Amino acid sequence: MTVEAHLATLEKKHGALEQELHVAMNQPSVEDELITDIKRRKLRIKDEIERLRSSTH
Repeated sequence: MTVEAHLATLEKKHGALEQELHVAMNQPSVEDELITDIKRRKLRIKDEIERLRSSTH
């Protein structure tokens, strides 16, 4: 897999987590732990995206 393809995959995952987070935050019955977990996974992916982008420049 090329770096560009890996970046595209990570960006799709990040977008999906953003959508999942939006849905979870609009449901009062969702546990705070779930929201925290989604945010943590989103941040991990964002960090990896930034790391890959910086290594290609």
